Amino acid sequence: MHAQTVNPKDNLQQKRLITRTAFFLLFLLAPALNIFRYDLTETHFILLGFPLSFNLNLDWVAQSTPAEVAGQILFWFVLPILTLVPLVLWISLKWGRIYCGWLCPHFSVVEIINKRMTRITGRPTLWEALKKGNTGKALHWAGLTLVCAAIGFSWALALLSYLLPPIPLYLDLITGQLSLYPAIFLAVATAVFTFDFLFARHLFCKYGCAFGLIQSIAWMANGKGRVVTFDTERAAACRDCTKACDEACPMRLPTRSHKRAKFSCTQCLQCVSACREVQKDNPQGSLLTWEPGTPGKQTVLIPVRQIHSPPRQTRA
Repeated sequence: MHAQTVNPKDNLQQKRLITRTAFFLLFLLAPALNIFRYDLTETHFILLGFPLSFNLNLDWVAQSTPAEVAGQILFWFVLPILTLVPLVLWISLKWGRIYCGWLCPHFSVVEIINKRMTRITGRPTLWEALKKGNTGKALHWAGLTLVCAAIGFSWALALLSYLLPPIPLYLDLITGQLSLYPAIFLAVATAVFTFDFLFARHLFCKYGCAFGLIQSIAWMANGKGRVVTFDTERAAACRDCTKACDEACPMRLPTRSHKRAKFSCTQCLQCVSACREVQKDNPQGSLLTWEPGTPGKQTVLIPVRQIHSPPRQTRA
């Protein structure tokens, strides 16, 4: 007798929860902890508690030669960019939009709101046909709107704290002594974020995020970059499935299709986890895997149609 193969327990999403939560907290608390922010009142960056002004104060510039000033700009500004940009592109080439799926605070909000909207309507977005008789009650929609507004306000406050000294800002907000322009910023930014989270969160990830677009283009340029791959030889195992992988995708992508159709994939691997859950009793395991891709016409951004000329006829 052969012992039944036991599929290992899927822990991809638990790992993602840890990385996303840690980075989300870092995003919110970095200004207050002086990890990183730009102080408009002092007109310089603060990094790990130390002022970072590129050593270009006016007195020093007035007493220095153009070559010395250029050297400071090169060392403190140009060189870090020349180091960071290739690193980001290299990561994107190998793993695609892994920052989006495993770290990005905005994508974390996308997943949170998607789950809540699915509970209300049976669908994660307003742009898909809602299940019949499951349009949600007014109380549920009011609660969802409040959640979006609360997250939007926290984002607006976090962004403002990257520009103004955080502790005085928080105290002014609590005591009701916030000045006019910060109050206007908070009101407008909260409204914009609330609208985005409620109506266009995954559309922004697909079409509006420049950083995500750069990662996607770099990923598409590398045919060997990691990609969610579908085992077509075992496609019959999908027969009794209710498209759990497609339903799990926050970006609403055809998860079993080729790489070009998944240009905006965030590598969150929720489709892989969903397939593992469906196929947990299948000794052969999941039909979706995250593995290095195979270079081909389906991995390039713009497909090129190959024109085959008819064979020449030889004379008798």
